[in-house]
Amino acid sequence: MRKLLLSIIIIISIIAPVAAEGTKEDGTLRIGISKLLSHPALDAIEKGICDYLEDAGIDADIEVQNANGEISTAASIAQLFRTEGKDLVIGIATPTAQALANVFDDIPVIYSSVTDVKAAGLDGLPNVCGVSDQVPAAEHYRLIEEITGAERIGMVYTSGEANGISAMEQMAAICRENGTELVTASVSNSSEVRMAALSIIDRVDAMYVAIDNTVVSAIASLSDVCSDASVPLFSADVTSAEGTEVLLAGGFDYYASGLLTGEIVKRLINGESCEDIGTEYLTDLELYVNLAAAGKLGLDIPEDILGRAKYIIE
Repeated sequence: MRKLLLSIIIIISIIAPVAAEGTKEDGTLRIGISKLLSHPALDAIEKGICDYLEDAGIDADIEVQNANGEISTAASIAQLFRTEGKDLVIGIATPTAQALANVFDDIPVIYSSVTDVKAAGLDGLPNVCGVSDQVPAAEHYRLIEEITGAERIGMVYTSGEANGISAMEQMAAICRENGTELVTASVSNSSEVRMAALSIIDRVDAMYVAIDNTVVSAIASLSDVCSDASVPLFSADVTSAEGTEVLLAGGFDYYASGLLTGEIVKRLINGESCEDIGTEYLTDLELYVNLAAAGKLGLDIPEDILGRAKYIIE
């Protein structure tokens, strides 16, 4: 804890003039951002972070590294940031945040887009704080049932990603409570998503994608499988739904998540600690409805859902 406080004091001493006057005086804050992979949601978070820091007048040298979906690469990036002497590091998605927290205990580690903070082992660490995108799975289940009446819901999840496992277990519990069968298939990387979907598509009435970065990055492949089989596809990620056959998505604005992550950086600069900040949660659920996909499937979208939708694809 003493090391953490000293680190924050160093950061404050370096860029306090930036917060006060918007100019660099003694140095530049060295920030390392480790991103699990590139897909619309995670890219939007990165942009939100960088835009917030620029708009806030924070003079920062930002280095972004992409792990390309590989856990071993995420660990290597964390070691690289240690060698380079970063003042603060940010992990976009759970595996990268975990890798950073495993390496750093003397500087702030900020996570962004971590669904289950406790399951990821990031809860209660004195130098770790950030933003969670925990989605209301029960609300997703209700929407699936209301629109399709599905008795069997399919779900492809990543066996090595805490977000994916947590979301699958949560949906499995909800399905058990409601007498619905959850049919699952696990993957270890995005190249396996198509085959995993094909292995269960004939046994499900609807397909659900949670906040699982590996699966979301292959949403186009999953969408093709569902479209060919005339199975409605539901997603927890609005950002990646555009241009696919996703019928309905209910999720968060990940650019806003990036802005909130950037705000946490500023709060640390202004003297708050990671323990003070803890976990910030996204709260404004956005709905995306694809009426074109609904027409192909012969499904009607209830008016109350359409009335709540932020994005409607005709």
